Amino acid sequence: QVQLVESGGGFMQAGGSLRLSCAASRRTFSRYAMAWFRQAPGKEREFVAGISWSGDYTYYADSVKGRFTISRDNAKNTVYLQMNSLKPEDTAVYYCAAAERVVPSRAPIEYDYWGQGTQVTVSS
Repeated sequence: QVQLVESGGGFMQAGGSLRLSCAASRRTFSRYAMAWFRQAPGKEREFVAGISWSGDYTYYADSVKGRFTISRDNAKNTVYLQMNSLKPEDTAVYYCAAAERVVPSRAPIEYDYWGQGTQVTVSS
């Protein structure tokens, strides 16, 4: 079992920045690919960014490429999502997810563990 706890969400004006964190409970955190997903009201959960278990490979949705950066610190069992140049369309609940695989998948079904989510609201 892996417990994931997100933090760092909040309210921000367009153009601003937020940094999300996701702390994992398991000491074998480094063996999990990690990802961030988001879900806006009335929409399906969508892939935002993913990172391999080593941190060597990162993947992004086209909608956030160049604005968001995913990173991880395996010594701290934590994955981060730095969000810059925020837009109102980034408003959603953001979820951290872990998968027992080397590289992340863009499909939510491939993930074994999920956090409870953190709300990000961007005003225009």
